[in-house]
Amino acid sequence: MVLILGDQLTLDNPALADFDPQQDVVVMIEAASEGMAVWSHKARIVLFLSAMRHFALALGERGWPFVYVKLDDPLPGDFAVRLGAVLARHQPQAVYVAEPGEWRMQQLLEETCTTAQTTLRLIDDTHFLCSKTEFATWAKGKKELRMEFFYRVMRKKHRVLLDGDQPEGGEWNYDAENRSAFPKRTGPGTIPAPASFPPDAITREVIALVDSEFADHPGSTDQFIWPVDRAQALQALARFIDTRLIQFGTFQDAMWTDTPFGWHALLSTSLNLHLLSPAEVVAAAEAAYRAGQIPLASAEGFIRQILGWREFIRGVYWLDMPGMKQANHYDHQRPLPRFYWTGETGMACMKAAIGQTLEHGYAHHIQRLMVTGNFALLAELTPQQVCDWYLAVYVDAIEWVELPNTAGMALHALGNRFTSKPYISSGAYIKRQSNYCSGCKYDPAQRVGAQACPFTTLYWNFIDKHEATLTGNPRTALMAKNITRLSSTERADIRALAAQMLAYPDAL
Repeated sequence: MVLILGDQLTLDNPALADFDPQQDVVVMIEAASEGMAVWSHKARIVLFLSAMRHFALALGERGWPFVYVKLDDPLPGDFAVRLGAVLARHQPQAVYVAEPGEWRMQQLLEETCTTAQTTLRLIDDTHFLCSKTEFATWAKGKKELRMEFFYRVMRKKHRVLLDGDQPEGGEWNYDAENRSAFPKRTGPGTIPAPASFPPDAITREVIALVDSEFADHPGSTDQFIWPVDRAQALQALARFIDTRLIQFGTFQDAMWTDTPFGWHALLSTSLNLHLLSPAEVVAAAEAAYRAGQIPLASAEGFIRQILGWREFIRGVYWLDMPGMKQANHYDHQRPLPRFYWTGETGMACMKAAIGQTLEHGYAHHIQRLMVTGNFALLAELTPQQVCDWYLAVYVDAIEWVELPNTAGMALHALGNRFTSKPYISSGAYIKRQSNYCSGCKYDPAQRVGAQACPFTTLYWNFIDKHEATLTGNPRTALMAKNITRLSSTERADIRALAAQMLAYPDAL
């Protein structure tokens, strides 16, 4: 029995490599429990179910023996129960499956197959450009892991953006050229639209099912535009390379009201469902640079996210699980504010980032890191609740990529394990990178007082609380030095206002 999970939707799935239609069977299982493990955004559930059903059609064209358990089939909604029922019915000699994208799912498969007395064969997932074993070998003996060094190894191994044995252009990293904000006077201007895909009959059927079965879940399905099969994913890749990659690097960190997608790729859903391979995405970006269509900084910045960060994050996830799930470096224990689920807050940046998240199931990496994540760290929110929120609300969220990005990078809950500093900022950063502060009830320049920006107040409160640690880190020493310029009275005022904000975050 070859089991295809919902994030493994490629005909190159290694579990299918030796499939024999004379004696084997393919199985796919929809289960309500997978949409309720966290309180998933409706669009996230739609994406998985629709993509699974479209992939089932592609497999069906091969004429192979096939079992597909739909969400509304008359079985309990738990994935393990459904898999157990399929095993009991078919009595396979073994279950073959590519490595899952979640530690939880791997444990579930192992437990279910053990109970059914069925052999489970986990196959290395060849979708990725670095195997778990290869990453563990690279990481062995390293107390702290740094993506930049791993990225260079991957560039050399896969011969990407190299001039002989040296990096193209003489530098490995052009991040310094990729941090511009949109011009304040003119804004983003005209940005070529990303590829979008109006729901077909299958997706419309799934939307109706999700709106019925998950009616109380957050978010909307009204703006569903995501690729759900291989052909659409290839169209999305081509549109990005041809029209949007040229300015991706320059404006990848920029934010602007009513500009949810900017110049971003919107390919993470297709990559994470395996509708696209990272190798072909990297190759397309490099080819565009070699053809003179895009600048080196844009090509390198985008390729670094795929070949460097994406592969690195997966390696760290499997290396550090299950402990990563419980990591809490600062021992933060405050509950997630209600406005994370509604967007109803006076903070214009949070309202914009959460609002578009609820509408589209999407926000780009700076909105996730430096707005919603930054606030969560400064507000001392418990990492587990924050991580569950990120896993729930974003259409591209699978735990191997979501958890280390949220816990490790946004919340610094793993300490310096693979990030060298907490990614915190005051409202000044948000003002510089966006237009969110224009018209907001809060002033990012104010630390105290009625108009004090919560980001600014809580930023200085965080530095006040962790001054000794920050002073000892070369990357944060300047932050810590700056607070010494404040009087003891102002520091006391910051602590008092911060305590009030932390006690009543939903009032902000």
